[in-house]
Amino acid sequence: MKFELQHNDTKTNARAGLITTDHGVIETPIFMPVGTQGTVKGVHMTELKEDIKAQIILGNTYHLYLRPGLEILEKAGGLHKFNTWDRPILTDSGGFQVFSLSDNRKLHEEGAEFRSHIDGSKHLFTPEKVMDIQRIIGADIIMAFDECCPGDADYDYAKKSLGLTERWLDRCFDRFNSTEPKYGYSQCLFPIVQGCVYPDLRRHAAENIAKKGADGNAIGGLAVGEPTEKMYEMIEVVNEILPKDKPRYLMGVGTPINLLEAIERGVDMFDCIMPTRNGRNGQIFTQYGTINLRNKKWEDDFSPVDPDAHSYVDTLYSKAYLHHLIKVNELLGLQIASIHNLAFYLWLVKEARKHIIAGDFAIWKSGMVQQLNNRL
Repeated sequence: MKFELQHNDTKTNARAGLITTDHGVIETPIFMPVGTQGTVKGVHMTELKEDIKAQIILGNTYHLYLRPGLEILEKAGGLHKFNTWDRPILTDSGGFQVFSLSDNRKLHEEGAEFRSHIDGSKHLFTPEKVMDIQRIIGADIIMAFDECCPGDADYDYAKKSLGLTERWLDRCFDRFNSTEPKYGYSQCLFPIVQGCVYPDLRRHAAENIAKKGADGNAIGGLAVGEPTEKMYEMIEVVNEILPKDKPRYLMGVGTPINLLEAIERGVDMFDCIMPTRNGRNGQIFTQYGTINLRNKKWEDDFSPVDPDAHSYVDTLYSKAYLHHLIKVNELLGLQIASIHNLAFYLWLVKEARKHIIAGDFAIWKSGMVQQLNNRL
């Protein structure tokens, strides 16, 4: 993997770059739709590529390991062949899912022992096993196994958690460096900066990771319960230290405003389930604010879903029709809202990139944040 830093904004830390992988080029800043179980819920690959214009998508190690399982994925020739996505894929390590299974998991030095949310069967994720699983899945970018520390953890717990994550990281690199990709194209490993909301822990973690010389670096453990301003502060602390010539990936974040604030602070890559999850619940994002299509006010609004037309669905259907579909729980309504939201997120980061290159990002971002904050 190669990263070319193309432009630095002169008034902020925003950047525009190019990531080159064996499955194609990614323009940054970029948003990555989340395909947890090998699919972005309700969205065909053709729509992702040609309409939404996604350049890279995510897969989830925990879920794919459980279903369809590694034997099927390896027989298929990896996730790219299995789901027919021929552009880059990133897989998370399963650390966040294990974190979210707090009632059904035990952490110790060897790894994380957990029970499947499907059938209660017992499993053990070690750093070595997670590297092996991600080799089999075959993503272009794979993530280190870590503990995602709760946002409200006290200092002693956060420090202990970070120590475990750093020891696991060394084991991830050892395993990654002693194994080869399975399907004839290269993979790269991103470490993850943890440290909760404590600046000294975040600095320590970022300094340790900066020494690893990885192809890219991630910031994890944010948007997990801490105040938004604290999240922005941690991004600033970490990005002062992480190498400027490598992409920076903020995991699991966030709202459209979160994206712009993080881009301003030097983040290049994002993923979040919000566009699809919120879409399935009737919420759509536009550049003029957020719309809750369950509200009665939209039942006789026959204007387009979004006249700005980031996707074909935006002008094909009306707000009234989408309100009806969502109210009666028709699958098509969830699909339309998901497609719109994903297309909007991809449009937003593309606009950010355009304004970074044009040199007016700060002015554009300030006005856009004001608009995005509206409830329509």
